[in-house]
Amino acid sequence: MNPTEDEPFYIGYQPQPPVGLRRWLRIVIVALLALAISTALLLAFTFRRLPLSVFEFGVEREYVGVIRAQPYPLLLIKRDDRLEQFWLVGSGKHAADVNAFVGQSVKLRGTLITRDGLRMLEINSSTIKRLNHASAEALPTESLGRFTFVGEIVDSKCYLGVMNPGHTKPHRECAVRCISGGVPPLFLAHDSQGQAIALQLADAQGEPLSKEVLDFVAEPIEITGEVSRQGEWLTLRANPDTYTRK
Repeated sequence: MNPTEDEPFYIGYQPQPPVGLRRWLRIVIVALLALAISTALLLAFTFRRLPLSVFEFGVEREYVGVIRAQPYPLLLIKRDDRLEQFWLVGSGKHAADVNAFVGQSVKLRGTLITRDGLRMLEINSSTIKRLNHASAEALPTESLGRFTFVGEIVDSKCYLGVMNPGHTKPHRECAVRCISGGVPPLFLAHDSQGQAIALQLADAQGEPLSKEVLDFVAEPIEITGEVSRQGEWLTLRANPDTYTRK
C-alpha cells in the first residue's frame, strides 16, 4: 500500500514534523514521563530503607573501661555521670576471649559496631592491657516483670551493622554460625505500643545462651520470660525448651 497525500510524513532534516505527528509525539512523551515518575515513586515507597547502622570496618580506636560479663562480655566506660555499654566480640564469628580480665580496668583497641543506640566492639584480645585504675561499679539490674513476646532470634554482631540485612531467613546460616561461635543472641520483638525492641537472651538463671537456641534462629517464635534492665540494655530470661514456634 502506498501512503496517501493526507498521511503525515516526516523527513529528519525538516525543521519540525507535521501537526498530526507532533500531537502524537506529545502524547507518547507525556505518557513515558508519567510512567518514569510513577516507577520511581513506587520504588521509593516499596523498597525497605536500610537501618541506621554502622560498622567502622578497618578503623580501630582506643577504649578505656571495665570488662564485665552480664551475661555476655561487655566493656563499661564511665563518661561524666553515666556508664556506656559495649558488647565485646572477637573477629569473624567468634566470641571475645576476655575471661582473664573480667572485673578489671583495661585499655583495649576495637572497631565500633552500632545500631539504634546499641553498641559493640570487635576486638583482638592481644590488645587488652590491664590498668591500675579502680574498677567501676557493676551495672544495676532492675526487674521489669514477666512478659510474652513474639519475634525472631538474630546474632547481635551482624544485626548491629556487620551485615545488611542482619536478620530474617536469608541470613539464618550466618547467624547460626555467629551464635555458635559465641556472639550474643538477640531477640527482636515489639512492645505493647508496637515499638521495635531488642533483648539479649539468657536462660532462666541469667546464664548466657549459645547452641541451645540455634534451632530457633530466624524463625517466628514466642518467648515468655522475666525481663530486666541493665543500664541501657534489656535482658529476656527464659529456658529455650519453653520457646514455641508461631
